[in-house]
Amino acid sequence: MNFATVRTELRNIAYTMVLVAITTAGVYYLVWQPGITHGSVVFIIPVVIAAAQWGIVSALVASVSGVLASAFFFFPPLYSLHIKDPHEIINLTLFTFVAIVVSQLAMRLKRQAELSRQREIDMRDLYAFSRRLAVAFGVSDIHAAIEDHLANVTQRKVVLLAGGREAAGSDRRAGLHVPEAVLTKAADVAVTQSDPAAGVTVRHDDGEIWLVRAVSPKTPEFGVIAINLGRETQEGSDALRARVDTVLADATATLDRLGVAHAISEARMRSQTEQLREALIGSVSHELRTPLASILGAATVLSSAPALEGESKLKALVHDVRDEAERLNNDIQNLLDASRISSDGINPHAEWADPADIIHSAIERCRQRFGERRLVLDIPRDLPLVHVDPVLVQQALVQIFDNAAKYSPSKSQIKVTAHAEDCQMIVAVSDQGTGLTAAEKAKMWDRFARGERHAATTSGSGLGLWIANAFIGANGGKISAASAGAGLGTTISIALPVTLATVSQMESDADE
Repeated sequence: MNFATVRTELRNIAYTMVLVAITTAGVYYLVWQPGITHGSVVFIIPVVIAAAQWGIVSALVASVSGVLASAFFFFPPLYSLHIKDPHEIINLTLFTFVAIVVSQLAMRLKRQAELSRQREIDMRDLYAFSRRLAVAFGVSDIHAAIEDHLANVTQRKVVLLAGGREAAGSDRRAGLHVPEAVLTKAADVAVTQSDPAAGVTVRHDDGEIWLVRAVSPKTPEFGVIAINLGRETQEGSDALRARVDTVLADATATLDRLGVAHAISEARMRSQTEQLREALIGSVSHELRTPLASILGAATVLSSAPALEGESKLKALVHDVRDEAERLNNDIQNLLDASRISSDGINPHAEWADPADIIHSAIERCRQRFGERRLVLDIPRDLPLVHVDPVLVQQALVQIFDNAAKYSPSKSQIKVTAHAEDCQMIVAVSDQGTGLTAAEKAKMWDRFARGERHAATTSGSGLGLWIANAFIGANGGKISAASAGAGLGTTISIALPVTLATVSQMESDADE
C-alpha cells in the first residue's frame, strides 16, 4: 500500500469519526430530552454510510466507535467505559455483531452495484463497437474502431499497430507520439507472437510505461496494440492489465462473430492486388510507349514515301501498320489514364477555354477513326467560355468519339452539337450505331465494362467511357447516355458548368 492509499484511508476514517460524533450528539439529545432509553441502535446509520461510501475499514471503525460512544455516554455508570449490568454488555455485543454484518452486507451491495454499473457501461460500449464494425468499409475503419473502443474503455492513450507501424488513421490522435522502442517491440510481437496474451511492457526514457500486446492471441490479423500506462504503480498496472484483458476478450469475441479477420485478410489482399496491377500497368505501358512511338513514326513516314506510290499492296500494309499502331497507342494511353485515376487521382489545371476549340481539336485527333462516317457539326460561334482543364475535356471527347465510331457502321452519321442551357454547356455526340440495352446502360460507366454483344466482334479494354466520366467529373461536369434500345443509336451528352461565378472569375482574370 503506497502513501497515497494510506492518506486516502486516513481521510475516510476521519470522515467516519465526524459522522459518529454527529450521531452521538443526536442520540444524546434523544436520550436526555424526550427521555428515550439508550438509542444505541441509531449507531447503525454511520456504519451503513461508512460501508457504502468508504469501505470496510471505515465501517469497522464506525462500529467500534459506536460501541464505545454508547458505553461511555448512555450506559451506567455514565462517562465511563465500565458497564455494571450484564444485560447491557449483551446488548452492546449484539450491536457490534449486527454492525459488522450490516457493514459487510452494505459493502457487498456496493460492489454489486458498481459491477452492474460497469457491466452496463461495458455492454453499451461493446454495442457501439459492434455497430461501428458493421458499417466499417475498410481495414483502416476496423483498426480505428478497435483503437477507439479500447481507448474509451480504459481511458488511456491507445495506438493500434499493424506490422509494428501505426495502422491507417491512427495519426488522427493529435499529440500522441509512439516511441521508437515501442514500435520495435510491437514489430517483434507481430512477427514472433511471443506471449501475445500477456504482452510486454516498455519503459520510455521519460518514465512512462507502455503495454504492448496482440489484440487477439489466435488472430494476428487484428494487429498489435500499444497502451500508454503512464507512470502507474505495480498494483495499478496489474489492475489495468486485467481490465485490458477483459476488454480485448469481449472485443475479440465480437470480431470473430462478425468475421472481421476474414474481412481484413480479403481487404489486404485486394489492396495488394490492386497495387500490383496498377504498378504492372504503369510499368508495361511506359515500356511499350518507346518502341511503339518508333513504329508509329516509321509507318507515318513510309505511308507518304514516293517509292510506295505505285505499290498499292505495300501502301495498304503500311497503312494497316500505322492504324494498328495508333490503336495500340490509344489503348496504352487508356491504361496510363486508368492508372493515374486509380492511384494519384485527378488534379485538373483549369483555365478559360473556348468549347469549340476543344471540340475541334478532339475531332482532329479522331479524324482517321471516323473513316467513311459522315460527321455533322452544329457548333455555334457564340458559345460562352468554360473554366475547365481543356486537355482533360479533350481526352474525354476523344473517348466518346472513338466509342461512337467503333460501334456505328461505316457511312453512318455521327452528329456533334453544342449549346448553352441553364448555366451549362451541353456537348452531345449522337451516332446511328448498335445502341444500348438496359443492362449495358446500367454498367457502361464501370471500369472494364464491355457489352456481351460486342465482346467477340469489337476490340476494346472497357476503359474509355470510365475515363471520360472521371475526367468530366473532375472538371465539375456530368456525363450521361441516352438510347432508344439495341440498334437504335446512342447519344452521349456532356454538361459543363457555366455560372455567374465563373463569369465573374473570368472578368477578374481579365482585369489582372
